[in-house]
Amino acid sequence: MNNEIPYHPVAVATDFAEVVIPLALPLNYTWAIPEQLKAAAIVGCRVEVNLGKSKKYAGVIKRVHRTPPEFFEAKEIVNVLDAVPVVFESQLKLWEWMARYYMCTEGEVMAAALPAHFKLSSETILVFNEEAGDDFTELDTDAFLVAEALLLRKELKLAEVQQILESNHVYPVVNRLIQGKICYVWESLKESYNPKKETFVLLHPDYDHEQALEQLLNNDPRLQRAEKQMELLLGYLHFKKTEGTITKQALLKKTGASEAQLKGLADKGVLILEKRAVDRIRLLPKDIRINFELSAAQATALERIRSALKEKDVCLLHGVTSSGKTEIYIHLIEEQIRKGKQVLYMLPEIALTAQTIRRLQQHFGGHIGVYHSRFSQNERVEIWNKVRDGSLKVVLGARSSLFLPFHDLGMIVCDEEHDTSYKQMEPAPRYHARDAAIYFASLFSQCKVVLGSATPSFESYNNALNGKYGLVTLTERFGNMELPQIGVVDTRKFRTKEFADTILFPLLADSIRGSLGREKQVILFQNRRGYTPYQRCNSCGWVPQCKYCDVSLNYHKVYNKLVCHYCGTSYPLVVTCPACGSHDFIRKQFGTERVEEALQELFPGARVGRMDIDAVRGKHAHDQLIQNFEQRKLDILVGTQMVVKGLDFEHVELVGIVDADGILAFADFRVNERAFQLMEQVSGRAGRKHGAGKVLIQTAQPEHPVLLRVQRHEYRALFDDELPKREQFGYPPYTRLIRLIFKNKIRDVVRDAAAWFATGLQDRYGNYITGPSEPLINKVRNQYLMELLLKLPRSTRLIEQCKKDVLHHVALLHQEPRYKSVVVIPDVDTI
Repeated sequence: MNNEIPYHPVAVATDFAEVVIPLALPLNYTWAIPEQLKAAAIVGCRVEVNLGKSKKYAGVIKRVHRTPPEFFEAKEIVNVLDAVPVVFESQLKLWEWMARYYMCTEGEVMAAALPAHFKLSSETILVFNEEAGDDFTELDTDAFLVAEALLLRKELKLAEVQQILESNHVYPVVNRLIQGKICYVWESLKESYNPKKETFVLLHPDYDHEQALEQLLNNDPRLQRAEKQMELLLGYLHFKKTEGTITKQALLKKTGASEAQLKGLADKGVLILEKRAVDRIRLLPKDIRINFELSAAQATALERIRSALKEKDVCLLHGVTSSGKTEIYIHLIEEQIRKGKQVLYMLPEIALTAQTIRRLQQHFGGHIGVYHSRFSQNERVEIWNKVRDGSLKVVLGARSSLFLPFHDLGMIVCDEEHDTSYKQMEPAPRYHARDAAIYFASLFSQCKVVLGSATPSFESYNNALNGKYGLVTLTERFGNMELPQIGVVDTRKFRTKEFADTILFPLLADSIRGSLGREKQVILFQNRRGYTPYQRCNSCGWVPQCKYCDVSLNYHKVYNKLVCHYCGTSYPLVVTCPACGSHDFIRKQFGTERVEEALQELFPGARVGRMDIDAVRGKHAHDQLIQNFEQRKLDILVGTQMVVKGLDFEHVELVGIVDADGILAFADFRVNERAFQLMEQVSGRAGRKHGAGKVLIQTAQPEHPVLLRVQRHEYRALFDDELPKREQFGYPPYTRLIRLIFKNKIRDVVRDAAAWFATGLQDRYGNYITGPSEPLINKVRNQYLMELLLKLPRSTRLIEQCKKDVLHHVALLHQEPRYKSVVVIPDVDTI
């Protein structure tokens, strides 16, 4: 009998961290927290971690726990990068929900959410091996130079090695040094955020009291002989007294002095030049000034919203165009600021933020800031930190502003909630900011959501009618202004040779002329950019196409190039048909560039501006164009959907929709809803302040039912027309859509993969599957596409199970050697 007591090792309690890193990994990895980092390893802080043998990442701690990973030994966290969390637990919950709901990974959400400078970049450093000594005589010249520098400085970055060698060929030299054990390589994460610094001018402390300063000015021989320096000093003292601190640049500009004169005063110890970090985003003084009165209708709507939000978390404000929804939002925002809460005010387009921020700053000053994709990464970091520490109470932004670190959110306003720009299409997460905002608000105590639109999405309006959301309706325009009169120009009457190339038909052209004569402004809407969508050989019918995408090329006259609007590739203009050798090309249809040219031909004295993605590429281009139109430096503004959304111009009398048929021709179940929204929204830009507005719609389908609804401003009637059809064919709001997109460079492979996938889902979801089929554009960026659509009943359990089954089948698909390279993209709540 063995009397030995069996040995059981005592388990040592170790802390572990679940860390999100910005990669598309199905699960978050776990790392061990070393003893010396336990106090610093707080949820929401960034940590430096190793993945694999040497790859380093900056991840975010999601959870700290004591459960070791089951299938591998956890590596230790290398370092904690933040003294305080950069994200809050509410954001981490939002990331988790987004990943689960939109069928992506938390790493992909993190990559979209954090400013690039928070994600850090990996940097290779050469570290000198102290055992190598200092005898480098056997090394070749290049290696000798680097080794000498390493001996002196102990560490070198690869960029510094490149400078020493004055060459890009650093790796062979580095490899020789490693093999000779002169150094070893270390991967490090470098901070890429650079604070902006400015040089400030200060008076030396020796002269910071009256007696010493008087002695300096009256009796110091160094200044008596330097008149220009004395003038500069006197100028500095004046600005110091009136403005406090002053920068070097501002002082030189205001005094007209030279750099040399300022340097002379610094060398004499009279002035001090000191570099300080400054904010890139300069905020106004914080103030609250509500200096307007609500109309009776607005005041009633405001009270109804307050009442609805006592019972429900979401309220839909359905207000006609120019009904004064923004003034109602301002009152709601004021209430939250006075409570010490933060507010997120979301808009679908950057173009809208420019005009809206100026209006809100009049009332809230420095309480309000802006956040969108046109800001630099450095600017984004600074805004992020101001939101995190609570110094910014209100943020106005596009969909990405949803990711900011609000710590005490009281309200989210989602204006123009119907707009498709709230849906992120590429890359993952393919989220809808309106829906994600409603979930995000639920993570805060007493945070409410107000959705606003003149043409709400059918899903939101249906939720309001069913009692899920509160509903408040505002039916009259501010100031009792009339809704614009909408007329139709029947283009079928002009199908003659005389009007073959006409873009602006007589009634619209004459109306523009009349508005200009009355010194009023005009907006023209055309839902295509470029000059012409395609050109065609008049002899054989050949059409230039993109070699990477299955689409025709758009002609852009301003660049004199053909451009693919799917992959962005540009091509030289084709003047000879490669199929038949003909030089006779005709250009079919037209875009905003062609409309702009037609306006300049018809109205040579008019000042015309164009607002589309090609014309407003600069950081401040949106704002500058809108301000020019507001200040009446432009007479006519022509644009794509950018001119539709919520812009407020006082002197616009006429709005023209140049080609309504293009809007009504989309092959989509939402086509009537979207067409009505676009036309009603753009018509709402007319007659907002002075006199009745007028809208003219050019179409070859004047009897189209949507046009009849638009002419009468009958949103509810259109909703009632469309809902039975949606129910009959199984579309939202009666179902939830998941579109699966399959991509591969080989057409047969992607077709077979989509068919294999559909077969796998057939048993359980056969009644809900449409497809697989080729989309209208079946090749983009050299990848062939197939689509599968799932129309699921609104059962949470079924939808969640379907998502799990889809992801399971994606994993099974990639086990098949032939389909391993097929990319499968789930798009939940596709639009």
